[in-house]
Amino acid sequence: MSLKSHLDHTALLWSIETGRCLIKYTGHVGSVNSIKFHPSEQLALTASGDQTAHIWRYAVQLPTPQPVADTSICGEDEVECSDKDEPDVDGDVSSDCPTIRVPLTSLKSHQGVVIAADWLVGGKQVVTASWDRTANLYDVETAELVHSLTGHDQELTHCCTHPTQRLVVTSSRDTTFRLWDFRDPSIHSVNVFQGHTDTVTSAVFTVGDNVVSGSDDRTVKVWDLKNMRSPIATIRTDSAINRINVCVGQKIIALPHDNRQVRLFDMSGVRLARLPRSSRQGHRRMVCCSAWSEDHPTCNLFTCGFDRQAIGWNINIPALLQEK
Repeated sequence: MSLKSHLDHTALLWSIETGRCLIKYTGHVGSVNSIKFHPSEQLALTASGDQTAHIWRYAVQLPTPQPVADTSICGEDEVECSDKDEPDVDGDVSSDCPTIRVPLTSLKSHQGVVIAADWLVGGKQVVTASWDRTANLYDVETAELVHSLTGHDQELTHCCTHPTQRLVVTSSRDTTFRLWDFRDPSIHSVNVFQGHTDTVTSAVFTVGDNVVSGSDDRTVKVWDLKNMRSPIATIRTDSAINRINVCVGQKIIALPHDNRQVRLFDMSGVRLARLPRSSRQGHRRMVCCSAWSEDHPTCNLFTCGFDRQAIGWNINIPALLQEK
């Protein structure tokens, strides 16, 4: 199952197996800028240009994933053997979807576009990032503002939570990202990291003790949480980098680029593959984000672009790692 956000104020929930729209959410009156699933319940968290974040419940019964045949060996240069799952986008494919119009909870404390939101571990709190230069921490049950996280000098671009600890990382146009520590309930601490020379478009955690940051300065940097004075790896590219994502199990970073490229690197900075960008395959405009779905046998990587496409790829990860 995958989610897709839209500038037309909707969020769509799709079946990976069938390519059909399962649910349409229409509760926002601004663009939907990010979507996150609750870690254990059928709840979605959306961030919007209407200055709010919404929590809404969906109810779907998913089909059993069908196994697929092994793909051929993928070369380092380009993953031509990756399968692309691209449903027909002609017409309004969501017109027959069940529609949810009202959220369970609306979070309204921001004074600017909410560009991203995420669930903290356990799913009882959420964090939001806004163009008003703040990030907010909310209680899910009461919708009350718990903390307002201030300090960034320009608009925030992204936020991400640690999968197992009460840690949050926020990214900003001020060229920094900040690590917020809520593990001690009596006090929260913050560390500022200045490793980039342009907008930090995203910074994400891995399961271990690493943070990976991407920037408009055309670099991705890998950091060790135990010693973040300097990166342990730097990936230099030829195009600005948008919202990155890390394959947790195999520690592979997916880099979506302004130049329509999607590249895969390991955590040490070695390039593993480049996804196709021909007229037949790949995106026709800027690729704005990536997301791994590691447990799915058919599509284990998704990318979204300004061409209004969400593309599902079948990446042969064992073959990539074997060729390192």
